Amino acid sequence: MTSRRMHKNYPTPHLEKLNALLDNSKIPVQDKPRVTEAIDVYYQWINDLTQTVELLVPADEMLNLLIKLLIDYKKYIDIDLIFDSPNDFLYRQKGQLKLDNTIIEEFLPYLINPVIVPEIANLEVDIGPIKAFSSVYFESSLTIPALGGGLSVRTKNQDFAITRKLYLKASHFPDFQQEKSIITNLAYIAVECKTNLDKTMFQEGCATAHDVKTAVPGAKYFLLCEWLDMSPISTAPTDIDEVILLRKAKRLNSNIRKNFATYQGRLAYRENYIKYLENNPFRVEVFQHFISNIRKLLKNEGLDESNVLEVGYF
Repeated sequence: MTSRRMHKNYPTPHLEKLNALLDNSKIPVQDKPRVTEAIDVYYQWINDLTQTVELLVPADEMLNLLIKLLIDYKKYIDIDLIFDSPNDFLYRQKGQLKLDNTIIEEFLPYLINPVIVPEIANLEVDIGPIKAFSSVYFESSLTIPALGGGLSVRTKNQDFAITRKLYLKASHFPDFQQEKSIITNLAYIAVECKTNLDKTMFQEGCATAHDVKTAVPGAKYFLLCEWLDMSPISTAPTDIDEVILLRKAKRLNSNIRKNFATYQGRLAYRENYIKYLENNPFRVEVFQHFISNIRKLLKNEGLDESNVLEVGYF
């Protein structure tokens, strides 16, 4: 059995979903040992990711090793745990169980390491799923005073973000007597992870991107999806910077997926489904593109007013 000692202080949304599944009163009895085994496989995956980012290898080699670990673990969850279950609960409820997209959420922090993204090395930032600042408001009135004006902050869960801590303090007095303090996080890069991106999810992403950029105008927002489940729509009129297709493939047609709802149907289509996954793996070049975007943002320098006339633009 793999050691269950965690090697990083990253959030663990996928592990939380696995543990919640194990405690789910609706899970068939026969599936419980399989979920317990999946949790052991999860810890081995995390151990392997941790050891990989500690290797003294070139960035391209590390990226390939990490993507291979992602492909193998995702296939284990998709096939061994969910698809091969003799019961139909796991497959039919997988959207509600959220096992799929949380794998990407846990994977991304390991991808953004100093070997692959050198610019991150000296930055005091938090990386991973987090509650990020959305807006500030004051719960008070002229007749009903509140400490610090009733300073309050709205936050929004981000699947993945690169953030900095923000400390807010408010008071009605110049020396900050009777002050109220709040600690929150500002997201400068925010990412939403989807397994199957449809039009409704795209529109929700547009709204979230708008909120992110209203709070931090210089922030960047990306939508990452495993499978495309809609016709492509231009992001130009939206606040989404880019939609990134991790497998560069569309979701299987519904006339095929409907057969997966029963164990007999999954058995009949198992080889074809595995072949579809293998023919459409997570693409290294797409992750490289995502990383390139992040590196450009981290390299972005502020305006140097002294040389505007020299370079000819600002």
